[in-house]
Amino acid sequence: MGTILYIVGVVLAILAVIDIFKKPISLVGKVITAVLVIATSWIGLAVYYFYAKDRLTQWFK
Repeated sequence: MGTILYIVGVVLAILAVIDIFKKPISLVGKVITAVLVIATSWIGLAVYYFYAKDRLTQWFK
């Protein structure tokens, strides 16, 4: 069961990073956001998908 959760987390993190790098923001903003999402694991993924995804372009103009 733990392995399945780990694989799901890795896949979601990869999808989040791909989504971050498609956004029209600066490279520094992309790198900072991607590192935060990867470093904070499930919490970072939840914050990104439920809160920061739509606000990212406003934060890193």
